[in-house]
Amino acid sequence: MKLQPPLLDLQNIRVMRGEKIVLDNFSLSINVDEHIAVLGPNGCGKSTLIKTITRECYPMVRQGSSMSILGQKNWNVFELRSLLGIVSNDLMSSCTGDASGLDVVLSGFFSSTRIFPNHTVDPAHLELAKKALADLGVAHLAERPVEAMSSGEAKRVLIARALVHKPRALLFDEPSNSLDILAQHGLRETMRSLAQSGIGIILVTHELPDVVPEIERVVLMSNGRIVADGHKEEVLRAERLSKLFGLKVELAQRDGFYHIW
Repeated sequence: MKLQPPLLDLQNIRVMRGEKIVLDNFSLSINVDEHIAVLGPNGCGKSTLIKTITRECYPMVRQGSSMSILGQKNWNVFELRSLLGIVSNDLMSSCTGDASGLDVVLSGFFSSTRIFPNHTVDPAHLELAKKALADLGVAHLAERPVEAMSSGEAKRVLIARALVHKPRALLFDEPSNSLDILAQHGLRETMRSLAQSGIGIILVTHELPDVVPEIERVVLMSNGRIVADGHKEEVLRAERLSKLFGLKVELAQRDGFYHIW
């Protein structure tokens, strides 16, 4: 049987933002349908990693360095975005205003943030968008403007947008930012349901409680490099996290969730 190529395979890449090296000799391979968390403090390079995956940043061309997604090194960005659903704070900021929930979900077909006059929405798109909203339990938000939604409601609409293509994996970028405790709980339950459905989950965060029980592999990032990569129970240790975040922490586990203080 032919082996399936990794969803993502980065080998010894270097990514610069201006004059600064942000990712250096960075290697990471993620299999299709894998559930993985990338954890690290602000400024460690997580945002640049996301932008590299989504082709907003590009690695330097140098010997021994390579990047492929599903075995391909070259991608049409629009095609790539249909295979990898993105739930990011950048999108959350862009999808504000008077656009309705349905328009935001439909915009996923056009790699935009709302429906513009040049977009043609066919009946199949409309049905898929309505189903995505219903699957997330927010069908009632179809006609509501995003500006009239709570942060938790808007986040669910954004997840529906990411799912409307039936992608191979979902990439969550700091998903619990700006959410209150109830909305954080709802988000994590949604992530659990999605992981249990079989879709791949790539979570990038600095919030340890975002690492839902279904995520088994954890990568720790510091200063643009991977400092640990392995099974969650081996990587999430108090001494490792103390070093990662620069302060002494205590670690507790309850019902499959980890917490630090």
